[in-house]
Amino acid sequence: MLKILSRKIPDHLLPKVAIVGRPNVGKSALFNRLVGGNRAIVVDEPGVTRDRLYGRSFWGEHEFMVVDTGGVVTVSKSQANVMEDLAISTTIGMDGIPLASREAAVARMPSMIEKQATAAVEESSVIIFLVDGQAGLTAADVEIADWLRRNYSNKCIILAVNKCESPRKGIMQASEFWSLGFSPLPISAISGTGTGELLDLVCSKLGKVEGPENLNEEETYIPAIAIVGRPNVGKSSILNALVGEDRTIVSPISGTTRDAIDTEFVGPDGQKFLLIDTAGIRRRAAVASSGSVTEALSVNRAFRGIRRSDVVALVIEAMACITEQDYRIAERIEKEGKGCLIVVNKWDTIPNKNQQTATYYEQDVREKLRLLHWAPIVYSTAIAGHNVEKIIVAASTVEKERSRRLGTSILNQVVREALAFKPPPRTRGGKRGRVYYCTQAAIRPPTFVFFVNDSNLFPETYRRYMEKQLRTDAGFSGTPIRLLWRSRRKMEKDEVKGATRPQINLSPGSGKLAVAT
Repeated sequence: MLKILSRKIPDHLLPKVAIVGRPNVGKSALFNRLVGGNRAIVVDEPGVTRDRLYGRSFWGEHEFMVVDTGGVVTVSKSQANVMEDLAISTTIGMDGIPLASREAAVARMPSMIEKQATAAVEESSVIIFLVDGQAGLTAADVEIADWLRRNYSNKCIILAVNKCESPRKGIMQASEFWSLGFSPLPISAISGTGTGELLDLVCSKLGKVEGPENLNEEETYIPAIAIVGRPNVGKSSILNALVGEDRTIVSPISGTTRDAIDTEFVGPDGQKFLLIDTAGIRRRAAVASSGSVTEALSVNRAFRGIRRSDVVALVIEAMACITEQDYRIAERIEKEGKGCLIVVNKWDTIPNKNQQTATYYEQDVREKLRLLHWAPIVYSTAIAGHNVEKIIVAASTVEKERSRRLGTSILNQVVREALAFKPPPRTRGGKRGRVYYCTQAAIRPPTFVFFVNDSNLFPETYRRYMEKQLRTDAGFSGTPIRLLWRSRRKMEKDEVKGATRPQINLSPGSGKLAVAT
């Protein structure tokens, strides 16, 4: 029985359970089954998962982290067979990359995926070794079993035989895997057959973890920072530079990152953040023309990462011109009401820099990304670790501004000064808008309600002026703000409707409904 614990234990204190195996045996499907939901991309092709993907799972009184990994490819295979097994393209997304660099990047990819899988195994208490019951025993399964037995005999290793939808056939399918030296357990990640027994076995090998006693509600709120942008702008390099380890694979191969990778991070001041590395977002037409279901799902998860974040770091490449796609991503960020900072990465590639370079560059960015005129700009070189700490400092400031409330008296003083400096324009009929008062209705993003005589008397230009004055006098750097204009005429209509609406009361003692007008 699934049981949700009353007190949330921080992720880093939970025991970890890694899922390993060769490509296309259903590791991501099992990950989704154990954590609940559709976190990992599941497509019927090998090599979809590359980085480590973490998710919380509950079973009975136990709580633990499940780690999805990329397919482990053995060294005995030829380079051509490895490319085929991992479905690594040598052409798509490689435009502008020299042939030598292209071949070197492709050749390194399998070892980088295996390095991520190895890191997951080493940090885990329990290892679920997943094999394919329909395909049967393969040489790759034998080599992975030998590798686990040779290097991780001190850990609990559970052999799960996936794709055994029928319980009767599952026993027969699992029987040939006894030769691996582990007790096979037939399961089906898709239908859920046998996963209860698997979780019972996993939890029997895990100790109970008690959370810290002094955990309060303020500490449970962790701001999320999504790192987004077009492919190959250095998003994964920024994440790795921030956390100080190779958390994600960095490669010139376009589309290396696929799943949205969540990583907990503690800033210099002790503030906790959740960093979300996302896949590169290409134009919709380019994604459609490529015909890649995996890329389409990756882009969908990148947009989902924006939606569940608090602050978005929009990464652009210093030497590349700001494109229409950058503008589209900026539109999505503003529409979702998220805080934002613009990260100009690979700043070291700009030749002949001087004191005016950053000023001219900022003018160009402001001109082309007018939607984000309020977003601070950070210049960094992630691959060398230069100025990456400023990204977190800026993101922390943006989050504080996004969560800030302005006192009603201060707010109305700002509004009065703005009205005195520039009154609302008159219409041709001589009418002029009047502002009675203003109040802040919400935060994240900051939302202000203006109570006026008629909202139609305030044109879009005047509304933009009022927003500009609010930012000038009250701040709110790095966050969009929402201005809502409510007419007195509409308020009066609502009051009249409320007064004339029949009130339904239950007559005492009669058991009948009495309608009062």
